[in-house]
This record gives sequence, structure tokens and C-alpha cells, in this order.
Amino acid sequence: MPTEPSRAVFLSYASQDAEPARRICEALRAAGIEVWFDQSELRGGDAWDQKIRRQIRECALFIPIISAQTTSRPEGYFRLEWAVADQRTQMIARNKAFIIPVCVDATPDSVPDLPESFQRVQWTRLPDGTTPTAFCQRIATLLGMTAAPAATAPAPAPASSPAPAPTPTPTPTALPPQRRPGRWMALSVALLLIVIGAFAFKPWRLIATRSAVNATGHAATGPTASPGASEDAEFGTNRRSDAPGAAALLISEGGAGAAPERSIAVLPFTDMSEKKDQEYFSDGLSEELIDLLAKVPDLRVPARTSSFYFRDQHATIAEIARALSVTHVLEGSVRKAGNTIRVTAQLIRADNGYHLWSQTYDRDLKDVFKVQDDIAGRVVEELKLTLPAAAPAGNSRTANTAAYNEYLLGKKFLDQPTPEAQKSAVESFNKAIALDPGYAAAYARLALAEASLGDLIGDPRALARASAAAERAIALAPGSADGYSARAFLRSTFLWDWSGASTDFSTALAIDPNDSDTLFGYSSLLETKGQFKDGLEQLDKAIGIDPLVATFYSLRGRLLEDSGDLPAARAAYQQLLKINPAHPHANVDLATIDLLGGNPEQALVELQQSGAPGWRRVGTAMVEYSLGHQDKSQQVLDQLIATAAPYAAYQIAEVYAWRGQKDQAFQWLERAYHQHDGGLTEVKVDPVLASLRTDPRYQAFLVKMKLAN
Repeated sequence: MPTEPSRAVFLSYASQDAEPARRICEALRAAGIEVWFDQSELRGGDAWDQKIRRQIRECALFIPIISAQTTSRPEGYFRLEWAVADQRTQMIARNKAFIIPVCVDATPDSVPDLPESFQRVQWTRLPDGTTPTAFCQRIATLLGMTAAPAATAPAPAPASSPAPAPTPTPTPTALPPQRRPGRWMALSVALLLIVIGAFAFKPWRLIATRSAVNATGHAATGPTASPGASEDAEFGTNRRSDAPGAAALLISEGGAGAAPERSIAVLPFTDMSEKKDQEYFSDGLSEELIDLLAKVPDLRVPARTSSFYFRDQHATIAEIARALSVTHVLEGSVRKAGNTIRVTAQLIRADNGYHLWSQTYDRDLKDVFKVQDDIAGRVVEELKLTLPAAAPAGNSRTANTAAYNEYLLGKKFLDQPTPEAQKSAVESFNKAIALDPGYAAAYARLALAEASLGDLIGDPRALARASAAAERAIALAPGSADGYSARAFLRSTFLWDWSGASTDFSTALAIDPNDSDTLFGYSSLLETKGQFKDGLEQLDKAIGIDPLVATFYSLRGRLLEDSGDLPAARAAYQQLLKINPAHPHANVDLATIDLLGGNPEQALVELQQSGAPGWRRVGTAMVEYSLGHQDKSQQVLDQLIATAAPYAAYQIAEVYAWRGQKDQAFQWLERAYHQHDGGLTEVKVDPVLASLRTDPRYQAFLVKMKLAN
């Protein structure tokens, strides 16, 4: 029996997942964490059963390994373990972490037949059991432990030490176009899919957790097979994890300023359906209310990502309002059964908890928009404001309730970064269009789903279908911003048509100037073009509307870094880590700031905090070179090339440029160009490429990228 059961972690898995479970176990134990990990080939017997039940009752954390194996097996002892753990959660406060689900493949987090306690917390994805340091640190923090120290860095070489001659490296051979991470994955991730669930429905919070787009949101496409789990394991994912203390820290710090009297946050309405399978519908209703209220003049309404940030965090109304800088909160629930809905809504004054208004609506499903309009009308009435006239028809509404349901389902699937989910999104949007051929919003989302699916599976025909859908959305609803935003995404991400994308962004913002996602997309385009001041202006507007979006601060850090304001860039990256402590490359961003500032020793310390090995290799190869450790730098670079060349050509070029090896840098930039590498959207402004800028080949490359002027 372990001596400190209160510090133990119980690892539950199906026998088919023994190998990834073993990898996770070994990583946790290497970090000094006690793991209860039964490896018996034959499980059974009363004594053995009692031992397992006792361990689940006494462990500090329960980690169920979820996979296609577990979801496909209707029976198995692991299901009994899950049931015992789920039962124990009924005796544990909801704000105390106990269940830490880990998925080791691409299984979506909406699979049926999982205990409710597994579904209400964020999953961690560790493909094939590959376990980054950040995950071990998170578990150690939850256990109240001090994280195991990182390996001691090599002593820095004296500053006066001459650098050895560069190690020759074979010229890279050209490959067909491939998917790649781009320079920074957080913003890249932000622009591949429409966000629902943890992000926004707008077409500029795109969330593929794969690295199909770079930090500016500019993705690549081409006929290639998806690298899949290996790429995720190398460069991490961008989903916000339920890192301990993140929400509490934001609550303790409060919002950016005093809350205006006329301000309101719409919290995600609770799914009260019998099977708890209608969250996509309740989230859709909440999003519609945010959109309606955001159109009210003089009313501050945080956008969806920030309002939904505290889902399942068990914060009080007053705490959420303080973090979002609002004076009022709207919350409620939705119960959908067949063709009927029950919607309950209540408006609360945050500082005293007083309920200003509440009402329950029992209506036919076809009246859902009337219910939304009535709720919005009552809210603005209580706040002594005026709801503006209805927007022109043809944006996100349809008279066909079946089409609307398919539309919301499509949004749900878009939040799941797997080819299977993206295919389902395409199918749902096509069904919505078949039910209502004039449904412009469905065409706009179809454009993004087609582009995402095509990028994930390497379908070169997908871009033509996506472009046609975007054009149709604009033709059906020229007064709606959705179609222009979708086309701007396609032009900037896949076509590198900067001028056309800029025109579409401007049009979308003229129609809806307060769409934080479109502001973000436009800001990232301006950064690509080197227009830092204008980019910051647009991005700060987005942050004012949606203050808890990690990708916004990643872009802000990069804009400031590119413009040379390193202290302000550091502050932006630190805020990013507060919002998402498990971000895959924020520590690498901070290390780059140290490197640019002439402090490679501190950069090396920062790199030891990064959980994504691919990003850590990029930074380490540059830092070790600056420390005078040429052999170590080359060793790490060789590892990077061996593991990530098909989708990280731009990063490899960065390393060579930092080391002053111009020929190799340009060779890898050319490979990046042929791979349509998303990182190339940084090529005009990236300070890491400074050594290349006086070379005539650099200007010629900018001309090829249509970024010369």
C-alpha cells in the first residue's frame, strides 16, 4: 500500500491501450508522481476487485484513458472503474479536480456512453501516450507538489568564445505541398475552423488543434496525407486546458477596468435535456443572444469565448462579472424534447445578486427565434436601452427549424479537429442548405468546413468547393458579414491574396464593426504585411470585446515583438499564459524575446517550461548556438529535421537564419514555399530572419510571396 495515498494518481485503461497508458505512467513517475497502474494480464477475483475499488476511493486523481478502443467496447472492467470513480465525484466539491480524462487518439469529446463527470471537464489529448512536461507539471500542481526540476542546462560558453564553422547539412529535397505548423501555432489554430464550444461561432475563431495554419491564421493546403497524431505530439494543441488556478487567477485580478453600468455577459445556457446531448443547441441560443445584444448601442457585451470561459469553473456570478468587467449577467437553461423547447432565462445584477427579471418559455421549436428576440428585448428594457431594428434577413436565421438544427450541429462538429468531425460538419451544413437553399450563413460555414477538411486530408479540390460556397453566401446575403469573412479567410490563408483579403475584411467590418473574430483576422493580415500600428489598433478592439481569448494575446505579442517593443511583447505572452497555462509555445515565445534581447541563458530556462517538443527544439537549436554550443545546436536541429521537416520547413529556415547560414536558410524557405507552409506569412516581419534581409534573394522571395511592398 502506498505511503501517501492522498498524492497517488490512478490510471484506468482498456487492455488494448496498455502501451500508451504505460508511456503516460512512466512520464508521471519520472516527474516524481506516484501512479497506481495495474498491469495484470488477468483481472479478477474478489481480493483484486476490492483492491482496485479501494485505490479509486483513496487516490487523489483519477485519469481515465479514452480511445476508440474504449468507446467501441460495450463491456470491460475499465467501465466498472469509471463507474466507481464517477460515483465518488458525487461526494467531491465540483470545484475540486478529480477526474482528468486523457484521450490517446482522435476520439471526439462528444462520444456517448461516458460518465457525466468525464464530459463536464476538458480532456487532455496525448496522442499514443506521448506525454509532455507540461502535463506532468499540471498533475503535480493539482497534487499540491512542487514540479520535478528540469534537467540542468549546460554551462554557457564564454562570450568571447569563437563560434565553430557551421556544420554542413544536406540540401533539402522539394516535397509536394504539405500541411505544416507555421511559425506560431496558437493563432494558426485560431483560424482554421469556426469556433463553437470553447471558441466563437464566427468565422475568425478557427480552432483546428492541428498545425494546419500558422500563428497569423494563414493555413496551407495541398495534396498530402495528414501527418496526424505525430504532428500534434510534436507541436501541441491550442485547446484551452483546465489548467489549475487559471480561472481563479483571472477572477482575482479582475477585468481590465471598471465595469460600465450598461454592460452584460451572457453565460452559456445549461443543457437540461434528458440525455444531455443538446448542448450544441443551448450554446447556439446563447450565441444568438450575444449577437443580438452586441448590436445594442452603448451596451458592452463580451463575446462568446470570454463569456464561456468560466463554463464548469464553478465561479460565482460576482466573480465572473468582475473578471469580465460587467455589471449584469444573463444565464439560463434549455430543455429540448422533440419539437418543443423550454427556455428559462434570468437577468442578474452582479454586485448584489438581485434578479432583475426572469421568465420561462414553453414553446414550439419553430418559435426559437421569437424566444431569443423576446429575451433580448426584455434585457434591454430592464437596462433602459433600445433594441435596434432587426438585421436584414439572410444571415444566421432560417424559417426552417430542421435546417437550423443541422446548422448548429455543423458548428459543433467544426469544434472537433479531426477529419471525421470535419466531414460531419460538411454533411450537416449541406443538409441545412438542402432544407433551405437560401441559408446564407450555412454556405459561409460550409466554405470554412470544406477548406478545413481539405487541408486535413489533402484534397486539392476542396478549395474550389469552399470558394464556391463563400461566393454563394455573399450572393444570398450581400448585407451580411459572414460571407465576406469566409472569403477573406480563404484568400489570406490558402491563396495568399493579401489585397483581396484586405478588401473582404474591410467590407465585413463595415457591416459588423464589433465582430472580434473578424477584427482578429484583419489584424493578423496587417501583421503579415508589416502594418504593426494598424494591426495593434484592430487587435486591441478585439480584445476589448473578447478579453479572455488566448490567441489574441499571442498575436499581440508577435505584433509587438516584430515592431521591436520587447517588454510589451513579454507582457502579452505572460497574459497568454494566464489565460491558457498549458499553451504549447508561449514559453518558446518568451524565450525568443530573451534571445532577441541578448539573454540566451534566460531563454534556455524558459524553453525548459515548454511542453511541445517541436517548438522546444526550434528554440533550443537557436539558443544553444547563441551560447556557443554549436554541436548541441546541430544535434537538436537534426532532430527537428528528422521529426518535422514535412510540416516545419519554415521553422528550420529560422534556425539556419539565426545561425547565419544563409544558403541553407533560403533552401528551406524555398521548400516551405513549395509546401505552402503557413509560417511564410511571417517572412516579411520575422525578426529571427534579420540576417537575410540584406541578401538579394530575400527581396526576390518577398516578390514571389506578393509581399515586396
